[in-house]
Amino acid sequence: MMDFVVPDKAHDESRQGEALMLETKADKSGRKLYIESYGCAMNFSDSEIVASILLDKGFETTNDFTIADAIFINTCSIRENAEVRVRNRLKEFKVAKQRNPGMVVGVLGCMAERLKAKFLEEEKLVDIVVGPDAYRDLPNLIEQADGGQRSVNVLLSREETYADINPVRLNTNGINAFVSIMRGCDNMCSFCVVPFTRGRERSRDAHSIVKECTDLFNAGYREVTLLGQNVDSYKWKPTSPQPSPEEKELGEQPGQSKVLPLGEDLGGVVNFANLLEMVAQIHPDLRVRFSTSHPKDITDEVLYTMKRYDNICKYIHLPVQSGNTRVLDIMNRTYTREWYMNRIDAIRHILPGCAISTDIITGFCTETEEEHAETLSMMDYVKYDFAYMFMYSERPGTLAAKRYADDIPEDVKARRLNEVIAKQREHAHLRLLEKVGTVQKVLIEGYSKKSTNDYCGRSDENSMVIFPVDERFKPGQYVNVLADRCTTATLLGRIVE
Repeated sequence: MMDFVVPDKAHDESRQGEALMLETKADKSGRKLYIESYGCAMNFSDSEIVASILLDKGFETTNDFTIADAIFINTCSIRENAEVRVRNRLKEFKVAKQRNPGMVVGVLGCMAERLKAKFLEEEKLVDIVVGPDAYRDLPNLIEQADGGQRSVNVLLSREETYADINPVRLNTNGINAFVSIMRGCDNMCSFCVVPFTRGRERSRDAHSIVKECTDLFNAGYREVTLLGQNVDSYKWKPTSPQPSPEEKELGEQPGQSKVLPLGEDLGGVVNFANLLEMVAQIHPDLRVRFSTSHPKDITDEVLYTMKRYDNICKYIHLPVQSGNTRVLDIMNRTYTREWYMNRIDAIRHILPGCAISTDIITGFCTETEEEHAETLSMMDYVKYDFAYMFMYSERPGTLAAKRYADDIPEDVKARRLNEVIAKQREHAHLRLLEKVGTVQKVLIEGYSKKSTNDYCGRSDENSMVIFPVDERFKPGQYVNVLADRCTTATLLGRIVE
């Protein structure tokens, strides 16, 4: 019986350091490529782009770095512990390289720009350092490294989207896929390194996105997650005539985004609501998810588009970071507590039952107990289905590191984080209890981690659902599951007609 792999949809700690592997024919004898990824879904998606570029140059993937000809570690700079993991891993690769001097070791992604000098010259841990916008240059850089020359390319681009590269799908179950719709970020949140490591925001050609999603559906995939640092700011302007005044007026009506039939030229600017509609129109059986939304940019038009299409999942990741307006201001989040609550109210009104998840940082610079209490009260207001919760970790080069002292003691940060985690566990369980007794439409993703007697999959609202195997149904198919009970994190039930 085949063991299907079930990927997580977010920053999954269990996937950190995962070696990405593509099945290859036994007669292939190319140079062996090992890619290890850390961080968010965007990094894992980038590793697929890198693999596509290098497989075209004759490489084949391996999950054993000791036999690799080229090792790349795709890095994350969001939190300090990710950098510690990467540095320790590079030391292990250095030992492997001593046994195999012809091996090329490189660092990709978000740590590349910030630590290039340390990795290349001071610690001499790597041969190649490549930023997120320079992956096309990898074959050239590897050739230079083969000749004994350490190489670096961390130039950021205002145009690069890799729209013409069809990513290979690594470690895939053939059902879920990530599709990058934009790169970079124009938001300058004071705690975040992304604008410095991934550059300015630019959106992919909408037609290339639709084509990639269509190809995935035709290949048997049944769910795509559209990725961007801030998907709601997606904007792509085709080189085509502007729409008529009548078309423009129709397109501006609340909840009535106008999208011409696929394949035809689009007039005006394609925004995120338009793109969602284009992807949803590919086929009713193709589920569409997206991440991440920014509270300042998510519009009612997006919400009405989600309402109009059953195959756009009713799940929104809307990071709040803090529930206090002053803290949000020094985080440079550009919205207030009241604005965020207004967006929550809009979601609840337009999309009743829509699941909402969030990110929360505890112990940000100068945060008081009263301000921390406002974060807890925000959690009570929303009652998030899921949350990713962290203590503040100062990142060198960020606006916060330059402007504010990291003045909250670590034990206070930890205590506040534990309070947030405890409250979130309570709310997550509450949201699952509300679903007990309901029928959930579930996309079967594979077998349960604990037993091949059970299938697992996610509901429209992104809840994990476990239910007994029924031989009439296979992974990649939709089933209706009556959720008759739940744990604190999972719905349990059985297939019903």
